Amino acid sequence: MGRLMAIDYGRKRTGLAVTDELQIIATGLETVETHKLMPFLENYTRREKVDAFIVGEAKQMDNTPSESAQFIEPFVNALKNKFPDITIERIDERFTSKIAFQAMIDGGLHKKQRQNKALIDTVSAVIILQSYMQKREITQSRSK
Repeated sequence: MGRLMAIDYGRKRTGLAVTDELQIIATGLETVETHKLMPFLENYTRREKVDAFIVGEAKQMDNTPSESAQFIEPFVNALKNKFPDITIERIDERFTSKIAFQAMIDGGLHKKQRQNKALIDTVSAVIILQSYMQKREITQSRSK
């Protein structure tokens, strides 16, 4: 079994999170400058088996695509072309940055640490991955 990798795509930085090989635990991997993302993913997938990319889907409150979607969709298409054998799943990413920020407060991080946008991006990717894993677990338990 391979890992799942969540991608919180941003115009400047992209947060990444992965599961363990048994797909039980989601862990922050790192934040990568977006222009270096594809080479990073190529290198990572050479070293580690990835079963699926979980990419955040940017939506507004009325469920329509947000402004960010215009930047994310071309990335998703490039990802499909570059990694045709790896499944790509999409999951709603509304509020992940706010949830990440609150998680950092709850975790006791100081104000200066919470201002680290790269850390917020990585934590957001973890939240995306955890949301996907919870949704998958619910879906699997309903089909039994």
